[in-house]
Amino acid sequence: MAKDYPRFIGRLCGCKNVLITTHVRPDGDAIGTVAALSLALRGKGIPSAIVLLSSLPSKYRFILADAGLSHHEGNDGLPAGFNVDEFDGLLVADTGTWSQLPGMQPVFENWKRPKLVLDHHITQEEWADFKLVNTRAAAAAEVAAELFEIWGVEITRDIATALYVALVSDTGWFQFSNTRPYTLRLAAKLMEAGVDTDRLNILLNQSERKQRVYLQTRAMHSLELLDNDTVAVMKVRRDDFLETGAGVPATENLVNVPLQIATVEASLLFVESPEAGPVRVSLRSKGGVDCARFAQTLGGGGHARAAGVKVAMPLDRAVTTVVEAFRAFKIA
Repeated sequence: MAKDYPRFIGRLCGCKNVLITTHVRPDGDAIGTVAALSLALRGKGIPSAIVLLSSLPSKYRFILADAGLSHHEGNDGLPAGFNVDEFDGLLVADTGTWSQLPGMQPVFENWKRPKLVLDHHITQEEWADFKLVNTRAAAAAEVAAELFEIWGVEITRDIATALYVALVSDTGWFQFSNTRPYTLRLAAKLMEAGVDTDRLNILLNQSERKQRVYLQTRAMHSLELLDNDTVAVMKVRRDDFLETGAGVPATENLVNVPLQIATVEASLLFVESPEAGPVRVSLRSKGGVDCARFAQTLGGGGHARAAGVKVAMPLDRAVTTVVEAFRAFKIA
């Protein structure tokens, strides 16, 4: 792994204009890592552009705005008319699968320029020219931080803030089991570089739109406990979005709520798209079930305790199908 960093740096240094992107419906780790990578490239004199394949969640807009970073935004794919020929390198953060990059495979699969992936997920596909993947890392931001240290990137306050947001997003503010000693040492270094943790707590945890709370309330009313209260199932229907005025980003982290119940070992959240599209299933576990392995049986992926999958069927049928498959997987 140590030898991979200099090779990755060499690939980036060979580029004159890098296109940076991440998975659809980006979370804090995705946005924070993308922002940090763009700022690091700028510091090394390498131009880059950030392209998001879906809307930037409002709670994370400050990360780009504070750092003076602009971005291009698509709707489940590349922005209309976006010209990829301007770039001689593609850098994908926080995913290594085409399924998380809608519209990208037809454009980039046979692209003759370097395709790089920086990630921490177990689930990977072999399409990139070079990958920097550390599955022990709590967040993609940890991989980026290690890259920056070897590359000699100056950790400015903006880079530190972006990385810190990424860390707290994927570790649940350092509560999840993926938090390791390196995570906390890195967090301390980022604080020393100027991160305002109080401000970030307010922006990320105390600045929600009322529509998100309305949507979460509806989801909680749908809660069902199955298998002697060991499996929690929640649903967010299309009408819930329409009637509350909330968007899909409002479901972020909702799947974790039932894990507060002592008997619950796993939580499944089913989200029906406000528009036409597959049902998104988020999976969380306290450790007794490998969510990533189960998700892979349905074409998804992720981590052992946090994974996801898309199911192309009506919501109620998706719930029945996935829950039955999950039960069978647990027994096997």
